[in-house]
Amino acid sequence: MTLSAPWRKLVLTLHVISSVGFMGAVAGFLALAIVGATTGDAQVARAVYIAMSVVTWYVIVPLAASSLLIGLIQSLGTPWGLFRYYWVIIKLVLTLLASVVLALQTSSINALATAALSGDLTGLAGARFSMIVHGTGGLAVLTIATILSVYKPRGMTRYGAAQIT
Repeated sequence: MTLSAPWRKLVLTLHVISSVGFMGAVAGFLALAIVGATTGDAQVARAVYIAMSVVTWYVIVPLAASSLLIGLIQSLGTPWGLFRYYWVIIKLVLTLLASVVLALQTSSINALATAALSGDLTGLAGARFSMIVHGTGGLAVLTIATILSVYKPRGMTRYGAAQIT
């Protein structure tokens, strides 16, 4: 199935919006994580961890899912294909990796938000630091995926090369 030119442009636009939004939301999350882990003000820390939970569930998770789904639709509906070029496969793997790590981190994010609501963040230094580490890693992974989208390095898979002949 190949999408017509207007549909390809629409899907590309939606993919760029969701992917860049995903990256921007993770950057905002990272900023909150840094403030939460470094502030000496308990009220600020509590507010930050509650905000991080809201941003995660209402912004990052939907954008991660949208980016992944729309990227799949785009690859399957355009000549790029899903398995024709290495850069597309690498981008898919990176987006899946970021989404899986996000899913695994939601329990820690929820725990921090719950502790912040109760007013007691003691004993959660590891989880607080983890938010910085995972936010930084997520931002790096999504930056690499964005670079791959722009530069589209050469290199077809065997499957892609076989489709040409």
